[in-house]
Amino acid sequence: MFKRAGIAAVVFGLAACGAQRPRLPAPQIPSQPAAIAQPIPAPGAYRIDSSKSELRVLVYRAGPLASLGHNHVMVNRAVEGAVVLADTLSASSFSISVPVGSFIVDDAQARREEGSDFPGEIPEDAKSGTYRNMQSALVLDAAQFPVLTVKSMAFSGVPGAFSAELRINVAGHESLVHAPVALQSDAHHMTAEGSFELRQTAIGLTPYSLMLGALQVQDAMLLKFKFVLLIG
Repeated sequence: MFKRAGIAAVVFGLAACGAQRPRLPAPQIPSQPAAIAQPIPAPGAYRIDSSKSELRVLVYRAGPLASLGHNHVMVNRAVEGAVVLADTLSASSFSISVPVGSFIVDDAQARREEGSDFPGEIPEDAKSGTYRNMQSALVLDAAQFPVLTVKSMAFSGVPGAFSAELRINVAGHESLVHAPVALQSDAHHMTAEGSFELRQTAIGLTPYSLMLGALQVQDAMLLKFKFVLLIG
């Protein structure tokens, strides 16, 4: 997850200098000009089109030696699930499963899309190291918990500004979180998207850390999702 070159040699020289902890960009509901005027999409059963959907997780370096590390973009395009829209929002529900082994670490295109906080391409060995750390028993524990799940518990809000209460199960730990959801639909499909900040400790994870915290991953991460839903 972190750059290798010269770490041992510079630890004591840089530890006292400190590094400014980067701020996460403010989470925003994706813009959609006509969203406020749109009603809830037509009632029915929808399924996620994995070929057009993704979950994206942005994680940020921290600690006095943060300059030795990278910010990371994790993308998962193997998301599966179903949504049942009822006549009322409160009666609707959805369930999503995310295979943790399918995360792609620091895809070059994804890094470019996320802007200046994610400069340059990451060497393949660094990507592999980050992937191994993420899958390890200390983080997602993929060997024992190969799938994380998200289920809706309740909805609130109005068209264009929905909020969902979610039950997230990751690495055997269950948590409740809230997320904004923007919906758009046409005759053939519906799109649900949004972004929100989530702390790793809030879902039972321990942020990755080296050298007694001199080099670490921020607790707060940014989650972005776009799910294209097909009728039937």
